[in-house]
Amino acid sequence: MTSTGFNNSHLSTARRVKQDEFYTQWADIESEINAYREYDPDVFRDKVVLCPCDDPEWSNFAKYFALNFTTLGLKKLISTSYAPDSNPAGSFYAPTLFETEDEHFDPSRTRVNGKKFVLEREDHNGDGVINIDDLQWEYLEGDGDFRSAEVTALRDEADVIITNPPFSMFRAFIAWLIESNKKFSVIGSDAAVTTKDFFALVRSNTIWKGATGNTSDMVFGVPKGMAVDPKDAAKAKRLGYAPNDLHNFTRLGNSCWWTNLDHGRRHEPMQLMSMEDNIKFSKHKVVRGKGYRTMDNFDAIDVPRTDAIPSDYDGLMGVPISFLDRYNPDQFEIVSLTQTWSDISTKTYPGQTLVKPDGSRKKVGALNSGPAFKLDSPPDGEPYYEVDGEYYVSSFKRVLIKRKVAK
Repeated sequence: MTSTGFNNSHLSTARRVKQDEFYTQWADIESEINAYREYDPDVFRDKVVLCPCDDPEWSNFAKYFALNFTTLGLKKLISTSYAPDSNPAGSFYAPTLFETEDEHFDPSRTRVNGKKFVLEREDHNGDGVINIDDLQWEYLEGDGDFRSAEVTALRDEADVIITNPPFSMFRAFIAWLIESNKKFSVIGSDAAVTTKDFFALVRSNTIWKGATGNTSDMVFGVPKGMAVDPKDAAKAKRLGYAPNDLHNFTRLGNSCWWTNLDHGRRHEPMQLMSMEDNIKFSKHKVVRGKGYRTMDNFDAIDVPRTDAIPSDYDGLMGVPISFLDRYNPDQFEIVSLTQTWSDISTKTYPGQTLVKPDGSRKKVGALNSGPAFKLDSPPDGEPYYEVDGEYYVSSFKRVLIKRKVAK
């Protein structure tokens, strides 16, 4: 393996990649890792960490673990990168000085092979410390796809896998992770929970939300030339991330950490009022003085806000998906989701007609993909559904939960 050190000044400014290439910010990585360490100070000690989508010249994941190698007590850090020619925008790739100045640089491989970077407990440059300057690299035999046999072998060697995988490949990446039975923490969309396979993992407590960033915008660096919504760029700038020579910045409001590493926030019980007190005092008008609606297609009450969950109700409750940000498995059980494929749905609605406020009508099937509420008459000025002469409205998808009663 090459015995070259890593130099941050060797970053290239000429690379453009496909539009699911989002660079996680250092502060977001540090906050999440610190949450795991607060819960278990030895969570990374003597562990092999793999970052399988992370060239250290671009990825803050690889940089973070390399620079904190000794502090975290790591046994080994491995990171891998994709070959430029495996990327649809690879024609914009230009080798960096980090590659070209190394004696083992091979022009015939630099476009078609991924790279592997390794840091172990060996002071290669003799400066008395082990850090990013001791990082070693070599070309992979293949293009660095995480599903390849050689990267999968690195997965099997690792104890913990941490990265921000390409968003377009998130489901395949999660399946690859679960297959390994390894510890992990990755960034993805919070909407992933609405898919059947992923929800099954959440329900079984195989995967859960991370400790940080779940109720705020996450900012990502994106390659120069990548289209960014001006509103998202402006929001990122207000959060302190202005464009620089390497990146523009955008914010993604639906991104979050998904992990199977434990953290303290996961065990904080929610402080909740009783059903009677919610009806009397809740700050939410849909509950206060009116009580909780009952779903027509699930044997559950509808809880429109997480902080309106009644502390003393033992039946099934439908709560917003944002409930998962505060979910404590010692306090509640996740039962299902208000989706067509739910195994506890009590009713489906064939022949639905969506009636808009302007009177226009359209055949739809959306009423089966969320909680439905039956009405005595059509609502004024609001869209509703008509099924066999009966009237319904729906709301956002709900996670169906039950309170765990202390034994």
